[in-house]
Amino acid sequence: MTTKDVLVSLDDLALALSLSKRWLRREADANRLPSLRAGRRRLFNVEAVRQALAVRAAKGANP
Repeated sequence: MTTKDVLVSLDDLALALSLSKRWLRREADANRLPSLRAGRRRLFNVEAVRQALAVRAAKGANP
């Protein structure tokens, strides 16, 4: 398993990206960030989220 395959919690994602948990949760709930649901938990691939944010930034959307 590589680091690209690792799924992290919202807390860990917020730390890794220096973004607020609240903002990340809202974006994921609105399907603007890639995530997986595992019961009540939402899991994220840090690299996939970074790529999604980069695409949004390139298009001029609010990150």
